[in-house]
Amino acid sequence: MKVAIIGAGNMGGAIARGMAKGSIVPVGNITVADPSQEKLDKLQAEHASLHVTTGNREAADKADMIILAVKPWLAEPVIKELQIASDALFVSVAAGITCEQLAEYIGNDRQTLFRLIPNTAISEMQSMTLISSHNASAEQEQLMLDIFNEMGLAMLLPEEKMAAATAMTSCGIAYVLKYIQAAMQAGIELGIYPKDGMKMVAQSVKGAAELILNNDTHPGVEIDKVCTPGGITIRGINELEHEGFTSAVIKAIKKSC
Repeated sequence: MKVAIIGAGNMGGAIARGMAKGSIVPVGNITVADPSQEKLDKLQAEHASLHVTTGNREAADKADMIILAVKPWLAEPVIKELQIASDALFVSVAAGITCEQLAEYIGNDRQTLFRLIPNTAISEMQSMTLISSHNASAEQEQLMLDIFNEMGLAMLLPEEKMAAATAMTSCGIAYVLKYIQAAMQAGIELGIYPKDGMKMVAQSVKGAAELILNNDTHPGVEIDKVCTPGGITIRGINELEHEGFTSAVIKAIKKSC
């Protein structure tokens, strides 16, 4: 399989690096296109076998999979300059651009399309990646899951659920980081050095996530394990509720849809 990645920015570059580290697509079968030669040189310095070009059409030519990793407002003009084979898998990372719009830009309503929403943790091979498909077979859907499960956790969703899930994952990672930042600030006030506090809280968040992912448990169950009757944790939990923590998170995610 030959893969073309159009765009070597934060997301396109992260996908290229992750795919190059994976086991499914050989590095020599990946071509990345971007107008910035500096970005391309940086990628190629990390993975010498990776092909790079400043020409989008050159990258997409004869590709079995084309991954469009450009800003949403660039999607239409970039797509229209490409020659996309009718049997190629076309994957868009452009947020908010529907499969119907992609098919219109391509000029082929039978094109196999995927919408892909990773989050920024893809750079650490720890993304929560959302995938929706259009005109795809079960085998093609599984291929996408296999590729992006190597970069974290991938999940296939109906397209109508993508906006809500994006708010929870792609936007949601910022809300988790905001909690880490707030906890650090509390630690500073209590005499903890910022760098120490950052590591403490980040590891605690990572540990909480591993409890959920590795044990198929529920946050409420794990909270109950920490909240000893009459103890200090339940005081903090109750204070969070008094101050509207749960409501604030819900409102933030709903506002992001």
